[in-house]
Amino acid sequence: MEVRMMIARTNMGRILNTLGQSILSLSFNFGGLVAGVFLASSLDVFSITPWALLLFPGILSVRGAIGGIFSGRLSTALHLGTVKATFPKNTKYFYLLFYAIITLTLESGIILGLTASTFSIAFLGLTINDLSAILIVTITTMALSIILISPITFGISVLSFKRGLDPDITLYPAISTLADILVTGCYILTLKTFFSELGYFFFSLFSLIFVIAVCFILIKNYREREYVRTLKECFLTIILVAIIVNVSGSILNRISEVIKGSRDIYMVYPALIDTVGDVGSIIGSTATTKFFLGTLPSSPLSIKSHLIEVFGAWLASLIIFVMYAIIASFTYEHTALSSLYKLTSNLLIVNIMAVAVMSIISFTVAASTHKRGLDPDNFVIPIESSIADAVTTLSLFITLVIFH
Repeated sequence: MEVRMMIARTNMGRILNTLGQSILSLSFNFGGLVAGVFLASSLDVFSITPWALLLFPGILSVRGAIGGIFSGRLSTALHLGTVKATFPKNTKYFYLLFYAIITLTLESGIILGLTASTFSIAFLGLTINDLSAILIVTITTMALSIILISPITFGISVLSFKRGLDPDITLYPAISTLADILVTGCYILTLKTFFSELGYFFFSLFSLIFVIAVCFILIKNYREREYVRTLKECFLTIILVAIIVNVSGSILNRISEVIKGSRDIYMVYPALIDTVGDVGSIIGSTATTKFFLGTLPSSPLSIKSHLIEVFGAWLASLIIFVMYAIIASFTYEHTALSSLYKLTSNLLIVNIMAVAVMSIISFTVAASTHKRGLDPDNFVIPIESSIADAVTTLSLFITLVIFH
C-alpha cells in the first residue's frame, strides 16, 4: 500500500512538473495571437493575389520545420555535450549543424515554392507565369527568417539550459511562437513590397545573393560527413512537409469561405497550429532524449510508459486554448457569454481532435526513426509540426462546418 502511494506521489509530481514546464513553454504561444492579429488586419494584402493565403500556412510550417530541426538537434546536443552553451569557440558539430540549417532553408524555400505553384495551377487556375513570383516571395521570406530567428534560437537554448530548464520542453515552443510572429511580419512585408514598382527587382536580387551564399557554404562543406548527413536525412522530410502544408493552405482557403471575415478565428489560427505542434514537439523531444539515454525502448508501444509527459503537455494545451478564446473574444468585443462559450467550446473540440492524433504521431515517428538508426531530431519536429498544422486546420474546418 505504501509503495503504491509512493508511486502515485512520484507520478503526480512528474505530471505537475511536466504540466508546469509545458504551461511555461506553451505560454509563449500567446505571441501567436500577435501573428494572428497581423493576419486578421492584413486580409487586404492576401487578396492581392489568389496564392497569397494558400502559401501562408506553408511559410509558417516549413519555417517551423527548419526551426524544429535546429531546436531538436540543439536540445539533444546540449544534453549529450556535443554542443557547448556558448556561441564563440563552440564545437565543430554546432557549426556544421548551423551551415546545414542555412542550406536547408534555401532548399525548403525552393521546394515549397514549386509545390505551392503546382497546387495553385491545379486548384486556383493560375498560370505558369506565377511561378517566379511565388519562388521569389518564398525564398525572400525564408532568407529573412533565418537571419532573424537562428541567433535567437541558439540564445534561448543556452539560456534555458544554463537556468536548469529542459530544452526539450522549453526551446521549440518558445522559438516557434517568436518565429511565427517574425515570419508573418516578413511575409506580409514581402507581399506588400513585392507588388510595388521596385519590389520585384529588389527581392530578385536579394534571393540571388542568398542563393550564392548557400552555394559557397555547400562548396566549403560538401565533404563534411555531419553536414551531408543532415541534408540527406532532411531532404525527404522537407519534401513531405512541403506537400502536407499545401494541403493546410487549401483547407485554410476553404475556412475563409466558411467564416466570412470572422477576425477572431483568424486571430487564433496561428496560435492554434503553433500550440498543437508544440505539444507534439514536447512529446517527441522528451521521448527522443529517453531513447538516446536508454531509459525507454524505441517502440511505438512504449508510449504507455510516456503517458505522464503526454498528459501533462495535453492538459497544459487545454488551459492555453481556453485563454485564446477569452483573449480573442475580448479583442473583437464578442463579450456576450454565448459568443465566448461558442468560441471556447469550438477550440476545445479542435484541441481534443488534433492533440489526440498528434500525440500518437509524434511518439511513433520518434520511436520508428530511432529504431532504424536515424536521428529522430531530423524527423520528429519537422514531420509532426507540418502534420500538426494540417490536422489542426482540418479539425478547425470540421468544427466550424458543424458548429459555426
